[in-house]
Amino acid sequence: MEILKIEDLSFSYPGSESRVLDGASFSLLEGELCVLAGSTGSGKSTLLRLIKRELSPRGEKSGRVIFEGREIEELDAREAASAIGFVMQKPEQQIVCDTVWHELAFGLENLGLSRADIAIRVAEMASYFGIDAWYDKKVSELSGGQKQLLNLASVMVMRPRLLLLDEPTSQLDPIAATEFMHTVRKLVNDLALSVIIVEHRLEEIIPLCDRLVLLDGGRVLKSGSPREVISTLDRDSESIMAMPISARIAHKLGFRGECPISMREGREWLRANCQNFIRSLEAKETESSGELALSFEGVCFRYDKALPDALASLDLEVKVGEIFCVLGGNGSGKSTALGVASGTLKAYSGKVKVFGKKLSDYKNGSLYFECLSLLPQDVQNVFLKNSVKEELEDARADISALPFDISHLLSRHPYDLSGGEQQIVALAKVLARKPRLLLLDEPTKALDAAKKQAFVELLRHLKADGMTILIVTHDVEFAASVADRCALFFRGEAVSCAEPTRFFSDNNFYTTSARRLSRSHYDRVVTEDALLALCRLNGRAEEGAR
Repeated sequence: MEILKIEDLSFSYPGSESRVLDGASFSLLEGELCVLAGSTGSGKSTLLRLIKRELSPRGEKSGRVIFEGREIEELDAREAASAIGFVMQKPEQQIVCDTVWHELAFGLENLGLSRADIAIRVAEMASYFGIDAWYDKKVSELSGGQKQLLNLASVMVMRPRLLLLDEPTSQLDPIAATEFMHTVRKLVNDLALSVIIVEHRLEEIIPLCDRLVLLDGGRVLKSGSPREVISTLDRDSESIMAMPISARIAHKLGFRGECPISMREGREWLRANCQNFIRSLEAKETESSGELALSFEGVCFRYDKALPDALASLDLEVKVGEIFCVLGGNGSGKSTALGVASGTLKAYSGKVKVFGKKLSDYKNGSLYFECLSLLPQDVQNVFLKNSVKEELEDARADISALPFDISHLLSRHPYDLSGGEQQIVALAKVLARKPRLLLLDEPTKALDAAKKQAFVELLRHLKADGMTILIVTHDVEFAASVADRCALFFRGEAVSCAEPTRFFSDNNFYTTSARRLSRSHYDRVVTEDALLALCRLNGRAEEGAR
């Protein structure tokens, strides 16, 4: 049974001559998990918000959104609020209550349910999601993964028939993201729930989904089962760059027919099609200066006297001229370390030095004058003007130096941009300050695969020009491709630090898709480029060879 139909949907934002959506059409069946994929700015988030009537943006719209045979404008307020659920990218934007139990009950209270009905629904949903252990906690005490799970539970307690998820894992660590996606699949299986999820992290969700819809320029490029859609993609297209690594490797090596999409299928495909006489590539030596751009010596920080340390005697050194990536779980202290390094947070003990000087020795804002710049996790914090053009002019940013064309965004309000577009505009503002030390907090979230690759090239260019770059990221593939060294944070400490090949080869969960795919076939392979190189060096295996 068809639960949702999008008919010739077009949309443009106020003051914009271009359409974000341009005649998009597709349908969704009851009990289907649909992944909505496409490049940054292709209209994915806008389309989701047009389905959720209460979140529809202002602008010029044409076409129809039909839910269970009725246009969404015909739904009464109560049904529209409960039947179509929405989980946002940022957990903090959706949470409205201070305790977990009240957040779960809040939506039901607004629907006017009785106390008895609310108690039953909340108890059932808390048990289903395993929230019992933190049921009485304050929301502020939860990790990022717990907050996003609470958001999902708070929506599901309303018993929606259609669930919309807008990049729900973009701020989650790899382990929490995988758990979240499997929870969504379980909901589909258990409740015949229909789901549309917008994601750039497609490695885990593609093998779990029933339908894949590709958006390009506001139009539906392809729609169907994930295997069918991926198998028809051109191996040089931007779309294939976003697909699971099993499919990318098969496409790039020129194999035709049905492609593998899951990690298990990919391993079987690799063993059957690629020899492994040569098991590893020669390691490349990296050179860096002995001078330190940033150092933490026994640094301790806590947000409140009653709370445990967010940084616990942190020791870390970042050398001049290197790209250094910090990974770790939500709440492990990564963003806190950037805050302390930038002077926006003050450690209560220990020493922080930037280019050999204590932070306290930088007077009258000199730390931020062609010395250090920070791109925060929530880039909306850097926007102060009513248009992108005003933002860039105020910062004296040179957009011609970026590997991205954002000229078509100049008339738009920064808050009307997609998440990836906001990242690019904010980056332009930060780079305009010409820092020697650049701090980046989750810079690749909401960027599509092609723009992420362009961003990698930009960082390499900045490094060649002498810039030192410290990056906090959950994106292990990005870190493996760009970093000179990586560190893993746990409970406010750096528990390991190594160059990427060693770092990701030694990890089981904080590792790359290339490493997971090739673990039993090749040695110490952590990037897609290295895996492709080994496959080509070894040549194709005979049919059926293992």
